[in-house]
Amino acid sequence: MSGEAKQLGVTDHSRDSAGLTYVYPVVSRRAGGVSVGINLNPNNACNWRCIYCQVPGLKRGTAPPIDLALLERELRGFIDTLLHGDFMRKHVPEDARRIVDIAFSGNGEPTSAREFPDAIDLAGRVLRDTGLDGKVKIRVITNGSLLGRKRVQQGLRRLGELGGEAWFKVDAGSADGYRRINGVEISPESVARNLHRCAQLCPTWVQTCLFALDGAIPGDEEVQAYLDVLERAGCANLPGVHLYGLARPSLQPEAERLSSLPQDTLEAIAVRIRALGLAVNVSV
Repeated sequence: MSGEAKQLGVTDHSRDSAGLTYVYPVVSRRAGGVSVGINLNPNNACNWRCIYCQVPGLKRGTAPPIDLALLERELRGFIDTLLHGDFMRKHVPEDARRIVDIAFSGNGEPTSAREFPDAIDLAGRVLRDTGLDGKVKIRVITNGSLLGRKRVQQGLRRLGELGGEAWFKVDAGSADGYRRINGVEISPESVARNLHRCAQLCPTWVQTCLFALDGAIPGDEEVQAYLDVLERAGCANLPGVHLYGLARPSLQPEAERLSSLPQDTLEAIAVRIRALGLAVNVSV
């Protein structure tokens, strides 16, 4: 690892802060500590293009071939540094100096990697060998669009077996909303179907980013359509929703059109979600 000592914070999710290819640390406001990120998309390629995305040079595509041996060396080495070195003291605020998860997130859709199931197994093996299994969760942050693929299902099923969980992105409830926010042509029925399937394979939280676009907040009709997607997916199978605003600036062309919602707006939407029987964690 290289570079000057730099304090990490919730607004800095730089993928190169540890100087590694696949592994990077962030302070996660939603997870509540140090999240050891695994970036299976170092080519900055994703099958979606969310207008709030903070990935520089984002392009359409899938993950490149993954060097699993290198990934394992980096993950083992970095966890050892967190546990026994001075990285926490030098780079992490005192109140966040704990490892809370290994998170497959990074610069694109992690389930697009052909090696995705093997990478889940690898993370489980490293946690077991370092004595962190049962203490540190494995999380997969996904847009859920590839749930129809057998190897994606295999990886998520294994994630569930390891006590991990998926955070499934749902930012809207209409085809127009997905087109406008996520840059994809997808139907609400397809989103609900994939969310339901994901929840059957492993514990699945919904992850929703809300913001104003051109000064307009999400309207009542769009919010109701979003709630309909959650209901259609089967709320009884979902632990809850992570509802959050814009913590970091977008690096997409639409950046100047986006603005944060006030806390009371997010809380009002959270009340409607809770009425479905779901827990909601709100982060501005």
